[in-house]
Amino acid sequence: MSLKEKKILITGARGFVGNAVLERLAGAGVPKKNITAHSQEAGDLRSPEACEEAVRGVQIVIHLAGITGGVAFHRENAERMYEENLTMGINLVAASMKQGIEKFVMAGSLTEYGREAPLPYREENLWSGEPKPAHAPYARAKRAILAETTRRRGEGLQSAHLLLASMYGPGERDDFVIPKLIHRFLDAKEKSEPRVLERGAGASTRDFLFVKDAAEAIVMAADSYDAAEPLNIASGKETSIRDLASTIGKLVGYEGTIEFNGSPEKEDRVVADISRAKKWGWSPRTDLEEGLKRTIEWHCRK
Repeated sequence: MSLKEKKILITGARGFVGNAVLERLAGAGVPKKNITAHSQEAGDLRSPEACEEAVRGVQIVIHLAGITGGVAFHRENAERMYEENLTMGINLVAASMKQGIEKFVMAGSLTEYGREAPLPYREENLWSGEPKPAHAPYARAKRAILAETTRRRGEGLQSAHLLLASMYGPGERDDFVIPKLIHRFLDAKEKSEPRVLERGAGASTRDFLFVKDAAEAIVMAADSYDAAEPLNIASGKETSIRDLASTIGKLVGYEGTIEFNGSPEKEDRVVADISRAKKWGWSPRTDLEEGLKRTIEWHCRK
């Protein structure tokens, strides 16, 4: 499939990931006139009619729009998180089928993995139990959309469901862990604070992925991935919050001490196996330290 010849819809195009995907498409030579960059102002995707209007005349849908946020936002908006993300996705799949689009590319999440899934996460273990409580409503909505696109494959729909790691990079919102730490250490450096206190024990881990690497995978999937099985798109490396804080402190030039003042929390580890993605032809290009340097530079310029 040649993306240069396709009409492509990007939902959530003004968002953090959406901007990176638009940049990647431009770099791949896709003409701007062939891209519909959809944002909420163009139509509320909770409406079936708005979805039908959005997909009119396109051949590929890249669905990035969604309601998400930090852990506190997920906790306080659980019902909304589930209902609105599910409604948008199901409506868009239905509209895509009605329009006869060629491919539906979905931005999923590693949070979709069940609590019983062994580490590192492998795609065949996705459904091992319910998702972890902190992100369960969001994850269940994503799982339901995956189930719907899988069902629709029997009716001729090509699809790709990407299980994305915790993304970071230029353009990110300030309510996620990496920008919070960046601003905390920049502030501590400016005020010459002798120490930084962080909540918790810092033992929980995440798999962090630079947003431009994620965008590359999304565009590649639009071009060449078509399978009912989801695909892990991650760094494949496990990083503790303690190590993350230490690295960010070093990169911003903070010379004080870092202390975690919480009691050891229940272990919450995340890391994905990316061997299937590598076999397909994608692997992350940006290591964590390099990605953090570029992210810190962006935050300092804001």
